[in-house]
Amino acid sequence: MGSANAAVPLAEYQRNWVEDSSRFKIGVVTRQGGKSFEATLEAVLDAADSGEDWVILSAGERQSKEAVAKAKLHARAVGAVFKEHETEFWAPSGITYKQLEIVLPNGARIIGLPANPDTARGWSANIILDEFALHRDSREIWKAMFPTVTRGYKVRVISTFKGKTNKFYELFYGAPTKQRFTGPDFEHVGDRGGWSKHFVDIYQAVMMGLALVDEEGKPIEPEDLRLALNDDDAWEEEYMCVASDEVSAFLTHDLISAVEDVKIHKEPAWVHALIAAAQANYQEYKRTTVRPEPPAEALRNVAFVGKLYVGMDIGRKKDLSVIWVDQEIDRVLHSAAVIELKRTPYFVQEQVLHAILGRPEFLRACIDETGIGAQLAEGAQDRFGSSRVEGIAFTAQNKEALAVGLKQNFEDGGSRIAADATIRNSLHSVKKYATTTKHFRYDAERTDATGHADHFWAKALSVHAGSAAAGVIEFQGTGRKRAFTRLANFLGGRS
Repeated sequence: MGSANAAVPLAEYQRNWVEDSSRFKIGVVTRQGGKSFEATLEAVLDAADSGEDWVILSAGERQSKEAVAKAKLHARAVGAVFKEHETEFWAPSGITYKQLEIVLPNGARIIGLPANPDTARGWSANIILDEFALHRDSREIWKAMFPTVTRGYKVRVISTFKGKTNKFYELFYGAPTKQRFTGPDFEHVGDRGGWSKHFVDIYQAVMMGLALVDEEGKPIEPEDLRLALNDDDAWEEEYMCVASDEVSAFLTHDLISAVEDVKIHKEPAWVHALIAAAQANYQEYKRTTVRPEPPAEALRNVAFVGKLYVGMDIGRKKDLSVIWVDQEIDRVLHSAAVIELKRTPYFVQEQVLHAILGRPEFLRACIDETGIGAQLAEGAQDRFGSSRVEGIAFTAQNKEALAVGLKQNFEDGGSRIAADATIRNSLHSVKKYATTTKHFRYDAERTDATGHADHFWAKALSVHAGSAAAGVIEFQGTGRKRAFTRLANFLGGRS
């Protein structure tokens, strides 16, 4: 690969990256340290020399456009004449994405796309995963992408850390190391299957040539930025490149631990008996086509000690369905059962749900009615009444209301839950993201261990079921009163 033209100024750590020809390369670089700049420069130089294509998968369409714009800047700087195109990428799922590309005189292409498992498949090209820690479904993207480089192509992965629950963090610290660049230092570690790993925090970047200036172009120091930021957690992750799972976690481990109770069982014995009875009814239904009543007999000997509130997050193939059953004791929601239904037929899910809602202690349920959940929510409303069963669409506004309500409930000690690793990880997996419209989005990585935060949303729905009937309620804590408008008002006055 050719070296960088003098028209393209580089800091020392950027030159290290561009001149490192390792097949597998990953870099953690401080915010605004020029990660995409160096990665796209390498792609342009290599494409001009080798004639091979490069595909840049970015966190979103806007980031994809910015990455291709940097590639065009480099192509002009090194005197390469290129053509540019904007076409559509037809994914196997039927969704289309904007595909941006530049074509160099030798026919080599540099292609930009928003990253997801669809766009990561089917290429025979070198790959750049740009700001990979920010990619949704990062593990699925990685699984779909990696086979495309099997026959000798290169992989470049760059990002700043965004917590520890994503594939980027796992790769940087878990994949075998070939060589390590830490600031100006270099260490040879191993060879076979290894990654060349680059790490540059803000102080190392400045030492190696990154210029920091104020609004008048006068030099400043990293300390000026730290003081202005006024957020130690953000400074550590964004500038010092220290991954923290607490930075963007909506519910911290400390908050979750505060409501855990080791005496509570996630799945009491009656849960397994109820699921088995529902599955038996399903087999009977397939044999006779006569729909049996829900298996209430499986709960005949179960003694609940408080009014029951139920939340259900619905999935079918990819995600779990989770039914969270709370019983109210002394105005605190104690978990009575957390029922996990993975790849379970709707018939069985409905039988289990209706058996619980048929209990005399049952007071109110909230059910995810988004997409595939609409049928279950409607069926439960028809049988038990819309005043007792509420379907909630997972719009951005509703998810924010549910998430905030759950957090307030935990902060006020309003719940007691099982001390279970799967539940804990699911509750902790939801992150709060600021959007470009200055609102917030609440979402989580989909994993085999925790699904798609299914326990989080089931519990949030149960908390809403237990609070939506009220108007305004006062909480008393350390001598101070707080008043909250209940989620019913937040969600548009549902009751």
